[in-house]
Amino acid sequence: MSVLSAEMFFGRAFNQDPYEVYADLRAQGPVHAIEFPAGVQAFLVVDHEHGRAALSDPRLAKDTRHSETPVRAEEFFGETLLGLDPPDHTRLRGLVAKAFTPRRVEALRPRVQEITDGLLDGLAGRDEADLIDAFAFPLPIIVICELLGVSADDQADFRHWTAILTVPVVSRETAERRRTAAIAFNDYLMGVFAERRAAPGDDLISALLAVRDGGSRLSHGELLDTIALLLIAGHETTVNLIGNGMLALLSSPAQLKLLKERPELLPGAVEELLRYDGPVERATQRIALTDMEIAGVPIPKGSWVHVSIGAAGRDPGAFDEPDSLDVTRADNRHVAFGHGAHYCLGAPLARLEGQVAIGTLLARFPELALAVAPADLTWKRSGSIVRGLSSLPVRLR
Repeated sequence: MSVLSAEMFFGRAFNQDPYEVYADLRAQGPVHAIEFPAGVQAFLVVDHEHGRAALSDPRLAKDTRHSETPVRAEEFFGETLLGLDPPDHTRLRGLVAKAFTPRRVEALRPRVQEITDGLLDGLAGRDEADLIDAFAFPLPIIVICELLGVSADDQADFRHWTAILTVPVVSRETAERRRTAAIAFNDYLMGVFAERRAAPGDDLISALLAVRDGGSRLSHGELLDTIALLLIAGHETTVNLIGNGMLALLSSPAQLKLLKERPELLPGAVEELLRYDGPVERATQRIALTDMEIAGVPIPKGSWVHVSIGAAGRDPGAFDEPDSLDVTRADNRHVAFGHGAHYCLGAPLARLEGQVAIGTLLARFPELALAVAPADLTWKRSGSIVRGLSSLPVRLR
């Protein structure tokens, strides 16, 4: 088997249309050896069947200490749900799930609608706008801050820290900026923890501080990492869901028209947007605990395995006409939020925000259109775990 170079996943050409590359790879086979930067040897799964199975395979661990290759800590989320295996993962997920309930999320719907309306009010009267900067970025950061109980006066700081902490470390300068932001973020949360312990409120931080399962509760480090994960991972993916989703709709006039005529299709349409061009390019790392095979390809113990979420969503073996957007698609078994024990806890919140944001945007601005050609749009750093636009210029009327 030839080893792919990760360089093919970097650059403007891949960013503009990664699905053509994935289709070519899938035609050659479902699993490919690949060498990532820093000499990390890995295997990339590009079909739906084996990708879905790998996401829930107990032989594939999340803890990078099982890897044969050392990794930079700043590329991962510390001791969060994304990097733990049972029993630690089971314990931590159970505690967080007790606080981050579907009821708590659904109770946010009126407030998400109110925030959405306020942001779109700010666009009224304008001819053009950047949907990412003016709408998709601020909406989820306001929502997550209010969910956590962060005061309005401090939300600007949270936006600043998030912007820095989501930038890949590519130089000493970015590493230092991230370290400074992380220290400020930690110091701020320590103050909030002290306040909420003294006077708990009806917010997620208070709930996380209070939650326990028998004698188990979240440690200080687990609290910090969980909130960082909710803030950074949850925010980034929702921004991309709204941005990528709107680009897909604005590039598909017939589907856009249908959705505006039949808003009851919105929940299913959001699922289709997640499948078609979702916010996550590939799942976070898995490490083989033993010598194993995926689709007949030998995977040595200690090897990294990556599942391409984007490729799985365009697999013709799982979806009819996968390269076509269809807001009426039924039985949409996409893996945009993962699968198995590591299925995204924030999926209900992302779905809620996506439905409210996209539905309200189309209703408020029925003549919305792209202000530039899709080929002229710029995407965030290629080869990353996430997939999202840097900007989305639109004509509002």
